Amino acid sequence: MNPDGAARRLTPLLQEALGSPLPVRLRTWDGSETAVDDAAEDAPVVVLRSRRALRRLLWQPGELGLAEAYITGDIDVEGDLTDALRTVWRTVRSRSLGPSRLSTRDRARALVTLLRLGAVGPRPPAPALRARPAGRLHSRARDRASISHHYDLSNDFYALLLDESMAYSCGYWRRPEDPAYGLAEAQHDKLELVCRKLALRPGARLLDVGCGWGSLTVHAARHHKAQVTAVTLAREQAETVTRRVREEGLEELVDVQLRDYRDIEPGTYDAVSTIEMGEHVGDAEYPAFAASLHAVLRPRGRLLVQQMSRGSNAPGGGAFIETYIAPDMHMRPLGDTVSLLERAGLEVRAVESLREDYVRTIAAWHRTLEERRPEVVRLVGEEAARVWRLYLVGGMLAFEEGRMGVDQILAVRTDAEGRSGMEGGGR
Repeated sequence: MNPDGAARRLTPLLQEALGSPLPVRLRTWDGSETAVDDAAEDAPVVVLRSRRALRRLLWQPGELGLAEAYITGDIDVEGDLTDALRTVWRTVRSRSLGPSRLSTRDRARALVTLLRLGAVGPRPPAPALRARPAGRLHSRARDRASISHHYDLSNDFYALLLDESMAYSCGYWRRPEDPAYGLAEAQHDKLELVCRKLALRPGARLLDVGCGWGSLTVHAARHHKAQVTAVTLAREQAETVTRRVREEGLEELVDVQLRDYRDIEPGTYDAVSTIEMGEHVGDAEYPAFAASLHAVLRPRGRLLVQQMSRGSNAPGGGAFIETYIAPDMHMRPLGDTVSLLERAGLEVRAVESLREDYVRTIAAWHRTLEERRPEVVRLVGEEAARVWRLYLVGGMLAFEEGRMGVDQILAVRTDAEGRSGMEGGGR
């Protein structure tokens, strides 16, 4: 073991910064590595491939700097990324690790070490995939750009990643123990669950707000003969849904609209769905969003909101997600969303958690990403492939550990006499 290697010189600095021994082992660009007694033998190995990795962390400390170093390949993780992050986060929580307050002398000593390692220098360029939303938060133009950043990445990429229904939301895993039951079956069962909760029947008018690539829209029209108005802000999604509707001969049942939810034409719908779209609305804007959903429902009409949430004491999203995946996304505790829907005049009838189902859903997407990695890289490039690996692994662990949740909220607009139309087993 080289006592003068970069790994051995960095380890005490990192331990001082965290206030605890490292939960990982380090291997650096010069081939040096921390010894087993510096971290557990089975600890994840973090590889710093260049001095630029440290430079990124100096300029951008914390989650975002680490994420960007991983995206660019300046930092890598040896072995399974899921196991590595699970181990690190468990250690951080159990030891209550966080940035320590270093003395002036400690800071000066750290700076000398970093200078000698060649880590101090100009700020490295940010990865090209960074979202750069401009304009007023949740203005129409900014929302359009933010949605496009994520959903217009590549239709071919999403077709590769998702099941044939193109459902980009949590599935409903009715038989997870059955080896013959997989992602496609779970998404089909989720779509059926939504249609059943909305009591769709032939001729029922359904408004699908944030329709994605049309999974629910096509399913409701094909299997339940509903009259569907499908709304999305993403141009490539609208084109895909329109093509799918045409190919299946559903033109008389489906109207696809490329528009902001704030521009939805007044109507009297029997049912409204919004599947994992409410996270993009914004905190200040959500009351108006809920009011608009109430306004387009007929009396006794039903609303199904499937939406991600965060724990009451846990942050939602994070710097990486907001910078590379979903700019301006906002999640709140489940109870807050229920209250906002009730304040809009809706009666909430049922809430069903699908948190564990999302762990299984994301795990299935992640397997596809890894198994078809060469195709992914060909479609979107190496950096985007690494963004998605980090996104899926991090998201799966957030649901697994209860830091995030996802729920289906069934609500109804009661009539003037307060009747819901759900009495007598009308669920």
